[in-house]
Formats: sequence, C-alpha cells, structure tokens
Amino acid sequence: MQVTKFAIPEIIFGSNSLEYVVPCAIRNGAKKVLLISDPGIEKAGWVDNLLEFFESGKLNWVYYNSVDSNPRNYQIEEGANFYLQQRADLIVALGGGSPMDTAKGIALVASNGGKIDDYEGANQIQYPLPPMIFIPTTAGSGADISQFAIITNVERQVKMAIISRTLIPNISIIDPLFLQTKPKWLVIASAIDALAHAIEAYVSVLATPFTEIQSLKAIELIVNNLEEAIHSSTLHNLTNLCIASTAAGMAFSNASLGVDHAIAHSLGGKYDVMHGLMHPVLLPAVMRFNFPASRKKMAQIGEIVTKDKGHTEEETAFQGIRTLESFFKSLEIPLNLRNLIPDRSKLQEASQLATQDACILTNPRHVTWEDCLNICEEVW
Repeated sequence: MQVTKFAIPEIIFGSNSLEYVVPCAIRNGAKKVLLISDPGIEKAGWVDNLLEFFESGKLNWVYYNSVDSNPRNYQIEEGANFYLQQRADLIVALGGGSPMDTAKGIALVASNGGKIDDYEGANQIQYPLPPMIFIPTTAGSGADISQFAIITNVERQVKMAIISRTLIPNISIIDPLFLQTKPKWLVIASAIDALAHAIEAYVSVLATPFTEIQSLKAIELIVNNLEEAIHSSTLHNLTNLCIASTAAGMAFSNASLGVDHAIAHSLGGKYDVMHGLMHPVLLPAVMRFNFPASRKKMAQIGEIVTKDKGHTEEETAFQGIRTLESFFKSLEIPLNLRNLIPDRSKLQEASQLATQDACILTNPRHVTWEDCLNICEEVW
C-alpha cells in the first residue's frame, strides 16, 4: 500500500470562535503578537474587534497592513524586518488568502533569513517558523489550512509557489460570521476557488483516500449551498461554505493541484488579476482537457454536480462540466479571459511559465505550454 501523509493545523470552528484567539496565542507562548491584515478588513471593523480581544487579554501587539490582493515579495521583506525590529514572537493573520500568504512569507523570512525568492518551489525551508494563528474571513483560499504560500515576484512578474509542511499554521480559527459582511462577488469568487481546489485535488496524481473524501464533500457542499448563500446570506449556508473551504484546503494541501492553478498563478503574475476570478473562466476548460486521464473521477464529479448519472462516464462527466458552466453563468461573473486581462500579448509567455509552476507536476494529464495556451485561447 502507498505510504501517505496528511497534515493539517489545529482547527477551531464555529460562530464567535474569534474569542478564542487570545488563549490560543498565550498557550503558544505569545508575549508580543504581530497582527497582519489589510485595509478592507479594517473598514469592515474586524481588526478593531480583534484588537479589543488583545487588549482585554492584556496581550501586547503590533500591526502590519501593507498587503495587496496578490502579495508582493518586497512587502514580505518589509514585514519580516518589522517583525524582527519589534521583537514579536507570534503572528496572527486576519483576512483572506492575501494576509495569510503574507504572514507565511514574513514568518519564513524572519526565521530563515534571505529573501522570499530563495524559497520558491517545494521543501526549501530549513528552520522552523514562529507560531502562527490564522483567522480566515473568506471561505475559499484554504491558506489557513495549506502547505502553500503564493507570493508575486514583482521584477519577474511571476507568482511564486512556496510549498512546505512548515507553512501550515499552528491554529486556524474559522468563524462563519465573517461571511455575513462580505459582498456577494467575493463570496462567489472564494467559493469557486475552493471548488477548483477540491476538483484539482481529487484528480491529482497524489490524491489518497484521505484527500479524496475531503474533495468530494467540498464539491457537494459548494454546489448545494453557494446559490442560497449569496441570495439569502443564511448562516446555515455560509457555515457549509466554510466547511467546504476547509475540506478543500485539507485536500489540496496534501494532494496539491493542477493546470488550472498553474495557469491562474501565471496569468495572475503577468496581469495582476485577482486569483479567485480566474477559476470560473479556466476550470471547465481544464476539466475537459483532463477528462481522458481521469475518466472515472470526472464522472463522479459530474454525478455530484448534476445529481444524475448518464449512460457512460463520458456523458456523466461532460454533463457535469456543462452544468458548472451554466451555474457560473447564472452568477453573473466574468466567464472569459478577455473580461479579466487587457490583451493577449503575454498569453504565450504566461503559458510557458505555467509549465514551471509546481502545481503542474500533479496534474493527471501531461501538460505542455502549447496545451496551456490552447486552454487560454479556448476561454478567451
């Protein structure tokens, strides 16, 4: 039998679970916390709420908010210097994938030295990171669960994938109440990011029974809850999206991803596009591309999405893909690359870079840069 591993953080889940942040920090040895968030979370009032918990718990803190939607390498170095200058000893990240990836980068450079670019790829980290507590405010990125950090190298216009077990935070505190303050478009983009995580992890060459069960549950929860969540914002549906995001994070952290994310990272680095908006565009085309190498699993996905089974695996799989396309269309979000990027001038270069992304290694079907370009052209 294949030997596998399955790594996740401690998870505290539920409404009002934010109140557990101070006891969690203290039992991880915190004397002075570096809080990382962004201006959008500040405006929503959540940073002030968290700082009230710090103050009432007599926990010293400093704050860093130089965070973009695609975290930059220079922001990581600035944040690491700030962490060391302030003599902080624990990092708390509050927000979506960007603050959490920023926190991972800062923790990495502060503890291991050098520049964030030095750690691109898998298993390049030598020394342990400071304790980290992540509080996701969206249901999608999986950064609070995963072994991945995605950082933009501004000079090369590349999104670097950094992958290591040491990037998993000590604790993830997941409170569905955050989603009630999010705009519909962000709930949608985050949930479809999680859906892409679940689907790509399910067909990954590194998938195991431990990841497959998480992938299938995440797919089921997203297709059954997203529409109602964005129309009525019921806590029940939003909670299910948080469960789905967490399950998808467990799956892709341990099984990795595929060509959908490789292309999304590459295009995001070239055009600075928000990551979550790429997947409704790319995912159906990637699923069609991967079908010959993953017929049975694509049919299983199709059966979950359509709640029906065709006469053949091919019929079931492609019914599922068409159903997803119709579902994405009903959400009134961009479904073509031309709506996200200004021109085609960098598509070939981005396609060539995509084949160097770590996620491409676990795609179920061999991928060339020409294949990546064909996918981009198909969805242009």
